[in-house]
Amino acid sequence: MLPDYASYDEAVGLDWYEVDPNLRFILDRLLPDPSERAFAEEVVGEYGPLVGRSIAPRAEITDKNGPVLERYDHWGREADRVVHHQTWLDNKADLVRHDYTSLHKRNGNKPVPGIVTAAVNYLVCQAETALICAMGMTNGATDIVQRYAPDAVRGDIVARLTSTDPDAAWEGGMFLTERQGGSDVGANTTTAVQDGDEWRLYGEKFFCSNIDADVFIVLARPEGAPPGARGLGTFIVPRRLPDGSPNGFHMRRLKPKLGTVGVPTGEVVLEGALAWLAGASKESATGDAARDGRGINRMMEMVNGSRFGVAIMGLGIHRRSFLEAAIYAAHRQQWGQRIDRYPLVRETLVDLLVELEAGMAVTFECAAASRGAADEEEARLLRRILIPLAKMRATRVAVGAASTALEVLGGNGYMNDWPMARQFRDAQCHPIWEGTENIICLDVRRAMRGENAHEALLARVERSLDGAAPYEALARPAEAVASALKDAREAIDYLASADDDLQLLHARRLANLLADVSEGAVLLDEAAWALERDGDARKALVARRFARSHLEHPAVRGIVDDDRTVLDYFEPLVRYGKVDGAAAA
Repeated sequence: MLPDYASYDEAVGLDWYEVDPNLRFILDRLLPDPSERAFAEEVVGEYGPLVGRSIAPRAEITDKNGPVLERYDHWGREADRVVHHQTWLDNKADLVRHDYTSLHKRNGNKPVPGIVTAAVNYLVCQAETALICAMGMTNGATDIVQRYAPDAVRGDIVARLTSTDPDAAWEGGMFLTERQGGSDVGANTTTAVQDGDEWRLYGEKFFCSNIDADVFIVLARPEGAPPGARGLGTFIVPRRLPDGSPNGFHMRRLKPKLGTVGVPTGEVVLEGALAWLAGASKESATGDAARDGRGINRMMEMVNGSRFGVAIMGLGIHRRSFLEAAIYAAHRQQWGQRIDRYPLVRETLVDLLVELEAGMAVTFECAAASRGAADEEEARLLRRILIPLAKMRATRVAVGAASTALEVLGGNGYMNDWPMARQFRDAQCHPIWEGTENIICLDVRRAMRGENAHEALLARVERSLDGAAPYEALARPAEAVASALKDAREAIDYLASADDDLQLLHARRLANLLADVSEGAVLLDEAAWALERDGDARKALVARRFARSHLEHPAVRGIVDDDRTVLDYFEPLVRYGKVDGAAAA
């Protein structure tokens, strides 16, 4: 069933999986195994109405009733408790009940395909990205605890973090940032002092999201460890001790944030908090192992997962922005007709969708890298470079998408009792979370210099070009991708011998070039798959439009080439209808 935006009153209340044929397309393509696809349909199909009809309306209330830090109880004793609105608690409880933190159990205790978890997160993020900050860190903390926590406590903590009972379930958090450090985590001063087989942490953390969780993953420097990032250790810190008393830290304040209001972010003071070292083995509980120089690597395992999650946040806001704009434009009448009949509005909606599908193509490719790679090592390298590229691109584009959609709604979009104002405020958070755009570009450079990860990416693009070669409808976008690939190789070769200042100056330009090439290439894959499956050229049009805006340099800014794609194919593009391959060639 194709979505009919004029028949919807608003996005809230819809089944968000049912009205998103592109998400079903991605699941069909990336999950060729029938059992995996059936599992995805069961889970993602369940989340579509849950998010659109229950979680989304509550999220609007949460945004207007954010968390409050209760410093003292009525006796004047320090309470150190965050008080939440019931809508926030109800939304988290719904996710727990629907196996958000325990999907592996529903899958017979087998690993859940990353594409499935990405699809679930994508739906939830359309309602409230703050929820994924809280619950996504729970999944990340579970992984660290499962691998590194002491035997005596591991089973109980993992059972609580993956419980399907909201009254028993625990949540996870991650404390990295300090006032003087920011992105330079090597400047962190929080100290870890060994206390037998355990550790005590002393210091301050400045941006602690999900601050009232039950288990935290914390960076600290063991006594005697060298300065810089390699001297840091990763520690598992329970919020409370076994007797229920606070574990040596208190919350100084909650941050007065612009957006993502629901998840409490604040400042924490650690005063001898009991902790366990996240080491590679039981022997890592010793002081020498704590100084092995790999503590930052263990934390980055969680950070990389979080970066992927933040990319999904950008996509979720982008999708919600398009949906709100499409529904509004199908209802709003100006000068005697719906505004989605006017060329400029049609171009706006088509380009919102093209950018979204490009971002989804690359981001979901991160989850499916092993399926399209030559071997597992190439898949690892693809993920290593694609995750920061996806995070950079999806979050930045989402800010523009939210702004554009807000403008489609006009004055109503600017009002807080309409949905786009919150999406716009929330969107601006995600280019910052888990590394600003500058930091992400430097991480891409690090992946290239340290691991030659770009070679895996360029090889992946070459395979996309080979796959597109048989299809006439893909000739133009394939030519554009090939030309951009040539530019990317030339840029890489030039920068390899340039001085450091020039390399750093051009790091963002290079990262954006690689993101453009990657998105164009995976759109070719999607288009070739659709043409092969049933002769549908809709994705070919998406690839062509993306190439025109990102990879080509049309004369006179495109005015004289008479491209009528957004006019002649508006309906099948925005409603996901089939396009005949011969007509689009």
